[in-house]
Amino acid sequence: QVSPGLRTPRFPVWLCSVLGRHSVLFGTDSRLVSDWKSERIFHLYFYSGQQEQTQTAHLTIDTHSHHWEEAQREDPCSPRKRCPALEMAIRTKWEGATVSWNGTDPFF
Repeated sequence: QVSPGLRTPRFPVWLCSVLGRHSVLFGTDSRLVSDWKSERIFHLYFYSGQQEQTQTAHLTIDTHSHHWEEAQREDPCSPRKRCPALEMAIRTKWEGATVSWNGTDPFF
């Protein structure tokens, strides 16, 4: 029998395989597990355990873009620009979300 803590985690955690590398994407806000309204602007942390990552990346996710903002800015993942694979993976859960790396250079 599986423990209730494993069936319903207290904090959101995703095990990822991005570009063939295993990593962890997690949040520290327990409301993300139980309250969909918390999915407006929130923070996630990414850790790959790879040698090139010296610290956990702090990401800010915004799931609500405004139509008037989209007209003024180019899609960060347009064909002319390369989009980090991690951002593409995040958008499989939150389609159209913008991802801010908060000053860290995207390394995935």
